Amino acid sequence: MNAPGQILVADDDAAIRTVLNQALIRSGHEVRVTSNAQTLWRWVAAGDGDLVITDVVMPDGNAFDMLPRIKKARPELPVIVMSAQNTFMTAIRASETGAYEYLPKPFDLTELLNIVSRALAEPRRPAAETRHDEQPDAMPLVGRSAAMQDIYRMLARMMQTDLTVMITGESGTGKELVARALHEYGRRRNGPFVAINMAAIPRDLIESELFGHEKGAFTGAHNRSTGRFEQAEGGTLFLDEIGDMPMEAQTRLLRVLQQGEYTTVGGRTPIKTDVRIVAATNKDLRALINQGLFREDLFYRLNVVPLRLPPLRERSEDIPDLVRHFFTQAENEGLQKKRIAPGGIELMRRYQWPGNVRELENLIRRLAALYPQDEISAEIVETELQAGASPTTVAADLTPEHLTIGQAVERHLHRYFATYEGDLPPPGLYDRLMAEVEYPLVLACMTATRGNQIKAAELLGLNRNTLRKKIRELGVNVYRGARSG
Repeated sequence: MNAPGQILVADDDAAIRTVLNQALIRSGHEVRVTSNAQTLWRWVAAGDGDLVITDVVMPDGNAFDMLPRIKKARPELPVIVMSAQNTFMTAIRASETGAYEYLPKPFDLTELLNIVSRALAEPRRPAAETRHDEQPDAMPLVGRSAAMQDIYRMLARMMQTDLTVMITGESGTGKELVARALHEYGRRRNGPFVAINMAAIPRDLIESELFGHEKGAFTGAHNRSTGRFEQAEGGTLFLDEIGDMPMEAQTRLLRVLQQGEYTTVGGRTPIKTDVRIVAATNKDLRALINQGLFREDLFYRLNVVPLRLPPLRERSEDIPDLVRHFFTQAENEGLQKKRIAPGGIELMRRYQWPGNVRELENLIRRLAALYPQDEISAEIVETELQAGASPTTVAADLTPEHLTIGQAVERHLHRYFATYEGDLPPPGLYDRLMAEVEYPLVLACMTATRGNQIKAAELLGLNRNTLRKKIRELGVNVYRGARSG
């Protein structure tokens, strides 16, 4: 066990004071407890204590207001902050005000004792100065579950570093939200945040998109073009769907991470770069490594700090908070204030949410826009959940759940080649594949927008007339949920 120390405990809950007092004494520490901030400050100002454990909200003060004073008077004194206000912003504020660690209530006693031992064992050094710039009021991440608390605490630790972060999780779990939070609440907040989705860019253009190109570097390169690295200089570059990056681009990215420099496509002069990399994927990169599709050395360079976002079905207790959050967003956009009946919330908690938080957000937007009543009944929720699931059900043989469009194409190719005995692809392969992949995509967008062709065209990036033509050619009937004719 580490050397004992004197622990100052401040909490207005007598039961918590008793539990902490007994546990810390059993661990060999001297303990002083109080129920108010004034007494705690008097002890600290007198030079007492080797470590502080304090609640955020007390009858006569707030720990976040007192922490800067403590750090000014005793910069080497570690402070552990506890709070029942278990939000992302609580964890961020604890980090910004110089707390050694933040623990949500109810806390794990063994974990707290381990943190105390670690804090007392570390060399005493002044806390790094923190910036107290005004932060946005918007809540970027929502949820009070244990899984989200772990994420909040990890993010709070990473805010003031430039460590590379690898975010993994299913589609719709909020990977870009997390990347933006790392940027907007970190020390690079005054720099640009630039995002690039590897799956959305033709493979032969990814290197140019990332690193830029010189005039004449390839056919069509009529002018010099800046890449995302140059655009993100001094800020954060978010590499989404990193598992879709071609091997050639992986090699160039590895050089950037190793040497801090790159060359443009067609260029020869190395360019120094100062960019924080945050990567994300919904794929199993270790499996891709085994298949020879992803560089192992690049994986370890990117995976410095791994952060897994849980699917919504693993944190269903967060659904009420998320529902309130999305309804509030809808109100801010001018829609009527609404709530969901308890039975509807229970249906939501039992639902599996294959589209995760993104699917929930879309559902709440539909409910806010389409139903005039203040309270949405369980029957309406059930109907909308079933309607939202219909594209997957109808097109199960075409694009199964969790398959990307690229995976769906690969699946179709395997199916066609398995039934073809020649050496060449079957005639008309392109048109047949496009028809089968386009149908579930157009159907899903039309269903999500409840048949609104203008909004569906925006989602698909198509002209409205083009979309109307495809609906007619593919036989999409959003109201019947099946091919017409």
